[in-house]
Amino acid sequence: MKRILGLWCLLLAATVTSAQELTASETATMAEDYFYGQNGKSKDYDEAVRWARKAAEQGDAIGQFRLGVCYYMGAGLERDTVEAVNWWVKSAEQGYVRAQNNLGVSYASGNGVAPDNAEALKWFSKAADQGFADAQFNLGLIYEKGRGVTQDYAEAVNWYRKAAEQGYVKAQSNLAWFYYYGKGVPMNLDEARAWLQKAADQGDEYAKQQLKEWFGGRLKD
Repeated sequence: MKRILGLWCLLLAATVTSAQELTASETATMAEDYFYGQNGKSKDYDEAVRWARKAAEQGDAIGQFRLGVCYYMGAGLERDTVEAVNWWVKSAEQGYVRAQNNLGVSYASGNGVAPDNAEALKWFSKAADQGFADAQFNLGLIYEKGRGVTQDYAEAVNWYRKAAEQGYVKAQSNLAWFYYYGKGVPMNLDEARAWLQKAADQGDEYAKQQLKEWFGGRLKD
Protein backbone atom coordinates (compact mmCIF):
# COMPACT_ATOMS: atom_id res chain seq x y z
CA MET A 1 0.00 0.00 0.00
CA LYS A 2 1.33 3.41 -0.95
CA ARG A 3 1.74 5.98 1.75
CA ILE A 4 3.10 9.50 1.85
CA LEU A 5 5.18 10.24 4.93
CA GLY A 6 6.27 13.71 3.93
CA LEU A 7 9.67 15.31 4.12
CA TRP A 8 11.85 16.16 7.04
CA CYS A 9 8.57 17.02 4.42
CA LEU A 10 6.98 33.70 7.10
CA LEU A 11 3.47 47.75 8.52
CA LEU A 12 6.15 49.70 8.08
CA ALA A 13 5.45 53.25 6.96
CA ALA A 14 6.41 53.84 3.35
CA THR A 15 8.64 56.71 4.39
CA VAL A 16 11.00 54.49 6.39
CA THR A 17 14.07 53.74 4.26
CA SER A 18 17.13 53.80 6.49
CA ALA A 19 18.22 50.90 8.70
CA GLN A 20 19.46 53.39 11.26
CA GLU A 21 15.86 54.50 11.80
CA LEU A 22 14.63 50.98 12.58
CA THR A 23 14.82 48.62 15.51
CA ALA A 24 16.22 45.14 14.93
CA SER A 25 12.68 43.76 14.89
CA GLU A 26 11.53 46.34 12.33
CA THR A 27 14.59 45.59 10.21
CA ALA A 28 13.68 41.89 10.27
CA THR A 29 10.17 42.81 9.17
CA MET A 30 11.62 44.64 6.19
CA ALA A 31 13.53 41.49 5.29
CA GLU A 32 10.33 39.44 5.48
CA ASP A 33 8.48 41.95 3.31
CA TYR A 34 11.12 41.87 0.58
CA PHE A 35 11.44 38.09 0.79
CA TYR A 36 7.72 37.52 0.28
CA GLY A 37 6.87 40.63 -1.72
CA GLN A 38 4.30 41.93 0.73
CA ASN A 39 3.19 45.13 2.46
CA GLY A 40 3.87 47.23 -0.60
CA LYS A 41 7.31 45.75 -1.29
CA SER A 42 8.20 43.92 -4.49
CA LYS A 43 9.84 40.53 -4.01
CA ASP A 44 13.59 41.21 -3.99
CA TYR A 45 15.95 38.62 -2.53
CA ASP A 46 18.93 40.98 -2.64
CA GLU A 47 17.05 43.45 -0.46
CA ALA A 48 15.78 40.65 1.75
CA VAL A 49 19.36 39.55 2.38
CA ARG A 50 20.49 43.12 3.07
CA TRP A 51 17.81 43.72 5.68
CA ALA A 52 18.01 40.22 7.15
CA ARG A 53 21.75 40.56 7.66
CA LYS A 54 21.33 43.90 9.44
CA ALA A 55 18.73 42.36 11.75
CA ALA A 56 20.72 39.17 12.25
CA GLU A 57 23.87 41.02 13.19
CA GLN A 58 21.84 42.89 15.82
CA GLY A 59 20.81 39.56 17.29
CA ASP A 60 17.23 39.42 16.01
CA ALA A 61 16.06 35.78 15.89
CA ILE A 62 13.75 36.27 12.90
CA GLY A 63 16.47 38.07 10.97
CA GLN A 64 18.89 35.24 11.76
CA PHE A 65 16.35 32.67 10.62
CA ARG A 66 15.61 34.53 7.38
CA LEU A 67 19.28 34.99 6.58
CA GLY A 68 19.73 31.27 7.08
CA VAL A 69 16.87 30.57 4.69
CA CYS A 70 18.45 32.82 2.07
CA TYR A 71 21.74 30.96 2.40
CA TYR A 72 19.94 27.63 2.21
CA MET A 73 18.03 28.61 -0.92
CA GLY A 74 20.79 30.60 -2.55
CA ALA A 75 18.36 33.50 -2.67
CA GLY A 76 20.20 36.80 -3.11
CA LEU A 77 23.57 35.21 -2.42
CA GLU A 78 25.55 32.05 -3.14
CA ARG A 79 23.98 28.92 -1.69
CA ASP A 80 25.75 27.74 1.46
CA THR A 81 23.97 25.18 3.64
CA VAL A 82 26.69 25.28 6.29
CA GLU A 83 26.22 29.03 6.71
CA ALA A 84 22.45 28.49 6.75
CA VAL A 85 22.84 26.12 9.70
CA ASN A 86 25.15 28.59 11.48
CA TRP A 87 22.45 31.28 11.41
CA TRP A 88 19.68 28.85 12.33
CA VAL A 89 21.67 27.82 15.40
CA LYS A 90 21.82 31.44 16.55
CA SER A 91 18.09 31.85 16.02
CA ALA A 92 17.14 28.48 17.51
CA GLU A 93 19.13 29.15 20.66
CA GLN A 94 16.85 32.15 21.21
CA GLY A 95 13.84 29.83 21.05
CA TYR A 96 12.61 30.64 17.53
CA VAL A 97 10.57 27.59 16.55
CA ARG A 98 11.04 27.79 12.79
CA ALA A 99 14.81 27.78 13.19
CA GLN A 100 14.60 24.95 15.70
CA ASN A 101 12.57 22.87 13.26
CA ASN A 102 14.97 23.62 10.39
CA LEU A 103 17.90 22.58 12.54
CA GLY A 104 16.12 19.33 13.26
CA VAL A 105 15.66 18.75 9.54
CA SER A 106 19.32 19.59 8.89
CA TYR A 107 20.54 17.10 11.47
CA ALA A 108 18.08 14.43 10.34
CA SER A 109 19.11 14.76 6.69
CA GLY A 110 22.78 15.68 7.13
CA ASN A 111 22.32 18.82 5.06
CA GLY A 112 24.82 21.51 6.05
CA VAL A 113 25.89 19.52 9.09
CA ALA A 114 26.91 15.95 9.92
CA PRO A 115 23.87 13.68 10.42
CA ASP A 116 22.99 13.37 14.10
CA ASN A 117 19.72 11.77 15.14
CA ALA A 118 20.12 12.89 18.75
CA GLU A 119 20.46 16.53 17.70
CA ALA A 120 17.51 16.19 15.33
CA LEU A 121 15.41 14.82 18.19
CA LYS A 122 16.54 17.63 20.49
CA TRP A 123 15.62 20.46 18.12
CA PHE A 124 12.38 18.91 16.90
CA SER A 125 11.36 18.43 20.54
CA LYS A 126 12.10 22.04 21.47
CA ALA A 127 9.91 23.35 18.63
CA ALA A 128 7.21 20.70 19.11
CA ASP A 129 6.93 21.52 22.82
CA GLN A 130 6.15 25.11 21.79
CA GLY A 131 3.26 23.84 19.66
CA PHE A 132 4.88 24.15 16.21
CA ALA A 133 2.97 21.75 13.98
CA ASP A 134 5.77 21.10 11.48
CA ALA A 135 8.06 19.97 14.30
CA GLN A 136 5.30 17.88 15.88
CA PHE A 137 4.87 16.08 12.57
CA ASN A 138 8.63 15.57 12.22
CA LEU A 139 8.82 14.25 15.77
CA GLY A 140 6.08 11.80 14.86
CA LEU A 141 8.28 10.60 11.99
CA ILE A 142 11.24 10.21 14.36
CA TYR A 143 9.26 7.91 16.65
CA GLU A 144 7.55 6.05 13.83
CA LYS A 145 10.81 5.22 12.08
CA GLY A 146 12.91 4.80 15.24
CA ARG A 147 15.47 7.41 14.19
CA GLY A 148 17.76 7.78 17.22
CA VAL A 149 15.04 6.49 19.55
CA THR A 150 13.31 3.20 20.18
CA GLN A 151 10.54 2.84 17.62
CA ASP A 152 7.32 3.80 19.40
CA TYR A 153 4.07 3.90 17.44
CA ALA A 154 2.09 5.21 20.40
CA GLU A 155 4.43 8.18 20.75
CA ALA A 156 4.32 8.73 16.99
CA VAL A 157 0.52 8.84 17.20
CA ASN A 158 0.76 11.30 20.10
CA TRP A 159 2.77 13.80 18.04
CA TYR A 160 0.87 13.24 14.80
CA ARG A 161 -2.33 13.96 16.69
CA LYS A 162 -0.99 17.26 18.05
CA ALA A 163 -0.07 18.38 14.52
CA ALA A 164 -3.28 17.00 13.01
CA GLU A 165 -5.42 18.92 15.49
CA GLN A 166 -3.79 22.11 14.18
CA GLY A 167 -4.87 21.18 10.66
CA TYR A 168 -1.54 19.79 9.46
CA VAL A 169 -2.59 17.72 6.45
CA LYS A 170 0.23 15.16 6.34
CA ALA A 171 -0.24 14.46 10.05
CA GLN A 172 -3.98 13.94 9.51
CA SER A 173 -3.29 11.40 6.77
CA ASN A 174 -0.65 9.60 8.82
CA LEU A 175 -2.92 9.51 11.86
CA ALA A 176 -5.61 7.93 9.71
CA TRP A 177 -3.15 5.22 8.67
CA PHE A 178 -2.41 4.35 12.30
CA TYR A 179 -6.10 4.07 13.11
CA TYR A 180 -6.81 2.04 10.00
CA TYR A 181 -4.13 -0.54 10.79
CA GLY A 182 -4.32 -0.33 14.58
CA LYS A 183 -0.72 0.74 15.05
CA GLY A 184 -0.08 2.51 18.36
CA VAL A 185 -3.84 2.83 18.89
CA PRO A 186 -6.74 0.38 18.75
CA MET A 187 -8.01 -0.10 15.22
CA ASN A 188 -10.83 2.35 14.59
CA LEU A 189 -12.12 2.74 11.05
CA ASP A 190 -14.39 5.63 11.98
CA GLU A 191 -11.40 7.59 13.27
CA ALA A 192 -9.36 6.64 10.20
CA ARG A 193 -12.09 7.88 7.91
CA ALA A 194 -12.66 11.07 9.92
CA TRP A 195 -8.98 12.08 9.75
CA LEU A 196 -8.76 11.26 6.05
CA GLN A 197 -11.85 13.35 5.51
CA LYS A 198 -10.25 16.32 7.27
CA ALA A 199 -7.21 16.04 5.01
CA ALA A 200 -9.33 15.57 1.90
CA ASP A 201 -11.37 18.65 2.80
CA GLN A 202 -8.13 20.62 2.56
CA GLY A 203 -7.56 19.29 -0.94
CA ASP A 204 -5.04 16.57 -0.12
CA GLU A 205 -4.92 14.17 -3.07
CA TYR A 206 -3.39 11.32 -1.06
CA ALA A 207 -6.25 11.46 1.43
CA LYS A 208 -8.81 11.49 -1.38
CA GLN A 209 -7.20 8.42 -2.91
CA GLN A 210 -7.13 6.57 0.40
CA LEU A 211 -10.79 7.34 0.98
CA LYS A 212 -11.52 5.65 -2.34
CA GLU A 213 -9.34 2.63 -1.59
CA TRP A 214 -10.41 2.13 2.00
CA PHE A 215 -13.99 3.36 2.03
CA GLY A 216 -15.14 3.37 -1.57
CA GLY A 217 -14.64 7.09 -1.96
CA ARG A 218 -17.75 8.05 -0.04
CA LEU A 219 -16.67 11.56 0.87
CA LYS A 220 -18.99 13.52 3.10
CA ASP A 221 -20.64 16.70 1.85
